[in-house]
Amino acid sequence: MYFFTSRIRYSEIDRNGHLKVEALLNYFQDCSTFQSEDSGCGMRYLSKKHLAWVLNSWQIEIRRLPALGERVRIGTIPYDLRGYFGYRNFFMDTEEGEQLAVANSLWTLIDMKETKPVRVGEEQKKAYPLGEKMQMEYLPRKIRLPEDASGLQRREAAPIVVREYHLDTNGHVNNAQYVHMALTRRTEEEGHIQRLRVEYKEQAHLGDVIYPEIYEWKQADTQATAQTTFLRAEDGRCYCICEMIDGEKNA
Repeated sequence: MYFFTSRIRYSEIDRNGHLKVEALLNYFQDCSTFQSEDSGCGMRYLSKKHLAWVLNSWQIEIRRLPALGERVRIGTIPYDLRGYFGYRNFFMDTEEGEQLAVANSLWTLIDMKETKPVRVGEEQKKAYPLGEKMQMEYLPRKIRLPEDASGLQRREAAPIVVREYHLDTNGHVNNAQYVHMALTRRTEEEGHIQRLRVEYKEQAHLGDVIYPEIYEWKQADTQATAQTTFLRAEDGRCYCICEMIDGEKNA
């Protein structure tokens, strides 16, 4: 396990004074980055070897989004490294131990010169000691519209041109930026997001145009409001799929 502590900043909160969902993702991404840096397998190491860990998918369960000024503990547990893949849990807790959010993620180690996956080597395995898989409901990585969804409605949103501020050090749109694009196209204001699933399919680069295709529906069992957003290229290829399930409002 690896963790760091922080305090929720004004720049990270929404209009209701709680941590933004995309800021939660940034905390999780920062946590795994800090672990890599501290273990000697950080950005410089990866750059020299022309390697990058590319995120395939997220599943994030949100119990409560912390408010401005709350002190939090952010952690990550790599629990499996095999073949080309790395599996990681993440969590955010309060100082008192209240679990605010827990997540599962799948990563692929990529040779950036050859643009193909490579097997995780011994050096990487030593850098990320494996821990016990966290207790949570583990859902499939692939996201599909549910067959039993009720009231399914489709709409399109205005295209998004990829700008410099969308990019990360790998030269493509940052993982959290895709989620931000989907979040800012939401129409449902009743509750906070209880579950977020993200499937990354292709990389978008500077100047690309992204076309959001949005489906809103109700869960068959709970009637919770849900939204699935496909972020597509003009030719229909999909860059990313985001599924958001609403829960109760934050206190």
